[in-house]
Parts: sequence; structure tokens; C-alpha cells
Amino acid sequence: MTTAAESLGSLVQSVDWLAIAPPTIAAVVALIVLVADLFVREANKTLLAWISVAGLAAASLALLPLLDGDRATFCLTGDKGVCSYTADRFTLVIQFLVLAGALLTALLSISPLKDSRSGRDNTQLPEGEFWFLLLSSAAGAALLPASRDLATLVVALEVASLPAFALVGLKRGDRRSSEAALKFFLSSVTATAVTLLGVSFVYASTGSLHLTEIAHAPVDGELTTLMHAGVALTLVGFAFKTAAVPFHFWVPDTYIGAPLPVAAYLSVVGKAVGFTGLILVTVVAFPSYADVWGPALAVLAALTMTAGNVAALRQSATRAYSAVRLLAWSSVGQAGYLLVPIASAAYADSGADAEKAIGSTVAYALMYAAVNLGAFAVAALVARSRPQNRLSDYRGLYATSPFGALALAFFLLCLAGLPPGIIGLFAKVTVFSAAVDAGLGWLAVVMALNVVIALYYYLRWTALLFRGAEDTHEAAPEGAQPQHAAPVPRPLTAAIALTAVLAIALSGAPQLVLRFSATALF
Repeated sequence: MTTAAESLGSLVQSVDWLAIAPPTIAAVVALIVLVADLFVREANKTLLAWISVAGLAAASLALLPLLDGDRATFCLTGDKGVCSYTADRFTLVIQFLVLAGALLTALLSISPLKDSRSGRDNTQLPEGEFWFLLLSSAAGAALLPASRDLATLVVALEVASLPAFALVGLKRGDRRSSEAALKFFLSSVTATAVTLLGVSFVYASTGSLHLTEIAHAPVDGELTTLMHAGVALTLVGFAFKTAAVPFHFWVPDTYIGAPLPVAAYLSVVGKAVGFTGLILVTVVAFPSYADVWGPALAVLAALTMTAGNVAALRQSATRAYSAVRLLAWSSVGQAGYLLVPIASAAYADSGADAEKAIGSTVAYALMYAAVNLGAFAVAALVARSRPQNRLSDYRGLYATSPFGALALAFFLLCLAGLPPGIIGLFAKVTVFSAAVDAGLGWLAVVMALNVVIALYYYLRWTALLFRGAEDTHEAAPEGAQPQHAAPVPRPLTAAIALTAVLAIALSGAPQLVLRFSATALF
């Protein structure tokens, strides 16, 4: 006869602390910073920044011991193959992207920017609350790719999102920042509510929340419609995070209202969270319902890349914050490209073909993360002397900051997919191949047209960097001050240099990205 102690023992699980180390380290350091903020003097607040940087670096290094093989924890008692947390190659690549992106965001945040109205340094960013929120969001973002049940996925999504709302609104006294945070919060909460409704439908139809069990669970004929509705609604929250049309309306105002490092964080880490969630729920949980999500994602991809590129094309060079607006709309267009391989996976003939298509998304995401963070880093450099961050403020940047101008030019060429930005061209070719191999020729044509549209505004911005004031007849924007070379903080220089070196290295050996991402699948 089984005793009560034996029954209780069968329910207790041992935790694989090594597997959960990356998000756990980020979360623990967040709590340390929160407590330390109570005791650190105002003059020593930079200490909190370096503790945060060290914590993110330690979380990234914790990925190395996990390269030996897949690990899993929080598994069902009766079935060790069904787990809530899995540290496989896919998880490790996305966690690396998230933690490295958060680390570069931290470097950008150490250098305070000038307030656009007073011209004084904005010292709000390095305070303890900022670092706590950044680390908390990074912990949630690192948890999400390892999640293998819908409940954990939603929790991770919210842990990554809720601190981001506060980060957007940290520019105290700035009405634009408060409005952006409120819009971001309300739209995200609505998307989450819809997602939870979809999850409840899926659970009611299958009786399980674990992704692998959902994939193989039989659904009675009476529940087929309910399951289809659950699949569609579950995708809404992740589509919102990816800024896919029509869930993209929060992006421009949020990027402009947020501090530049936070905008950079949202453009890379926020998107990584959304796309990871989409991949997990579509390819892992809902492969049997590819006829539902496949066409929907293909249409979303076409609409998203078109809306983003057309809006970026319309940005005026003299409009306030036009550079940030262009990066915001560009990120929407890039999200459309990232959706293409996921949609293509629905039309794959085999699991290997689906994994190959998903590998294209991972490869593109790695390229985009490096160069987009670099572009935001140069924008932060320009914002130190031109807080309004107009596109016209970049005219002649090469004369005052050759390093910044050359780096930004290279980043823009990578985003455009032009040499010498070979990694951008390589990533776009892999996405094209995924669409063509899946028989989505019409989507490949739409993407080709959008790439041509994007070439114009990327090259226009690149040309501005090397033009002098005498080369244009445009009037200088009202209130603009002459741009002077100023000492650049070392953390900002390090962020630009790291992203530039990474982009150049990947352009020299682009096959490494695809090889790396091809082995990063579950």
C-alpha cells in the first residue's frame, strides 16, 4: 500500500538549475539592484548600471554549459517527455539574442541623453528602477523560448511586457512618453485578453496546455470550430508583439515617446519575444491546423511589410524625431519579412522543410538584431547634440563623427540587403528561398517589391551622412543648433563598436548564421 509520504514524493520534482540559469540569473540580479537602490547614494547610481551589465553578461555566459545537449525540467510526473521548460538549441539561440540585446541596451542606457526641451542631460535612465525593469523584462524574454506549455508562454510574455510599459514612460514630465506608455499598455492588455480567451478555447478542445500534447490531441468534430477559434485568438497576442498589421499602430508613438535605449530594446527583444511565441504555437503546438494559421500569416506578412515600408518612405527629413520614426516603420517592414518563413512552414511537405523555413526566420532575426541595435546606438550618438533626432540632423555626420557615420551607413546597407552588407543580402535570400520552396510565389513577389521600396529610404539616409550643407537647398529646421563634435561616452562607443564588428564578421562569413540557426531548432 502506497504511503502518503510516497505519494507526496512522486509529486515533488527536482529542478534542473543549470537549465533555468539564464533567466534565473537575470531575475535575481534584478532583485539585487532593486534592494541595492535603497542604499546606494545618488552620486553612485552608476554602480547599479554596472551591476546590471555584469548580471546580463553572467546570464549570457550561463548559456555555454547548455551547449552539450538538450535539457528539460518541470516535466509531467507520468511522462518525462512532456515538460514545461526545455533548454534545446532553439531556446539557447533565442536566449542569446535576448540577453545580448538587453546587454547592449544597458550600455546605451549608461550614457544619459539630453532632454529635447531643456538641453540638460536626462539622468533618469541610470536610476535603480530602470535597471530593475530592464532586467525583469529580460528575464521574462529569456524564459519565453524555453516555455513548452501555453500557460508558461503567456506568463513569460507578460513578464517581458509589463516592465516594458514602465520603461516607455520613464521620461518624467514628458507628456509624449506618458501617452506612448498608456497606448502601449492598453493595446497590449487587450491583445493579452484575446490570447487568454484563445488559450481557454484550446484547453477546452484538447484538455491540455502542453504544446506537444496539443499537437497530437484528437479533437472531436463538435469542437473543431472552437479549436479553430482558439488557434486564431492565441496568435493575436504574439502578432501584437511582432508589430504585424493591424496590430502595429502602437509602434511609432511608442518608439518616439520612449527613451532611445528602450526603443532599441523593444525593436529587437520585443520582436524576438513575439516571433518566438509565434514559432512555438504554430509549428510545435498547432501543426495540424496549418490550414488556419498558414494563409493568415502569409497575408499578415504581405500587409505588414507593405505598410511599414510605405510609411517609412513618407518620412520628412525635417520633421521632429523623423529618424526614430523611420526606424520604427522600418522595424514594422522588417517584421513582415520575418513572418514570411513562419507562414512558409505551414506549406512545407515535411517536418525537415518546416524546420528549414523556421531556420530562415532565426537567421534573419540574428542579422536584424545586430544591425538594428547598431542603428539605434548611432541615433543615440546623434541625439547627444541634436535631441530632436531629425533625419536632416544626420547630414554631414561623416565630417563630425566618421566612425558613427561609417557604422550607420553599414547598418543601413545591411538592412537594405546591399553590399558590403552581405549578411543583410544573405538573410533576405534565405527568406525568399523559404517562400519559393513553399510555393508562395506571390508572397516572394510582394517581398521583392517591398525590398525595392526600402532601398530608396535606406539609401537616401545613407547619402545624407556624407553630404555637406552646401549640397542641399533645404532650409535648416527651426531651432536647430550647429552640430559639434562632443566626447562620446565609452559605453556608447562600445555598443556601436560591438554591433559593427558583429555585422562585419557576419558579412564576411554569412554561412555561419544559417548553419548556426539550422541547428537551433527543436
